[in-house]
Amino acid sequence: MIRGVRGATSVRANQAEEIVERSFHLVKEIVNVNHIKPEHVVSVYFTATEDLNDAFPAKSLRRLEGWTHVPVMCMREINVPNSLPRCIRVMITVQTDKNQKEIQHIYHHEAKQLRPDLQSGEE
Repeated sequence: MIRGVRGATSVRANQAEEIVERSFHLVKEIVNVNHIKPEHVVSVYFTATEDLNDAFPAKSLRRLEGWTHVPVMCMREINVPNSLPRCIRVMITVQTDKNQKEIQHIYHHEAKQLRPDLQSGEE
């Protein structure tokens, strides 16, 4: 079965180091709690709000051992009025035996407000 695993984080400022670091912590937790192996990943998509352009969040994925050949892309999040600023979202499409309710979606920092029904992850 192919499933999507979602997550999001936010940053305090449009700074490359923070964008990559927070994206890395987000993806690392998603991978760990869902026991995702790179060879089971179909693709990874990152989006960032228009106020973030100092770095590609996808750069964080290359810090994970074995993820060199995983297809990854970054895209711009649509600019919805009153939406969360400085937000990075990720969707990992993965082959898994888990059912939909077993998938753990992760939300960090201010992005926790996007899905209060799925509270998990670090501050």
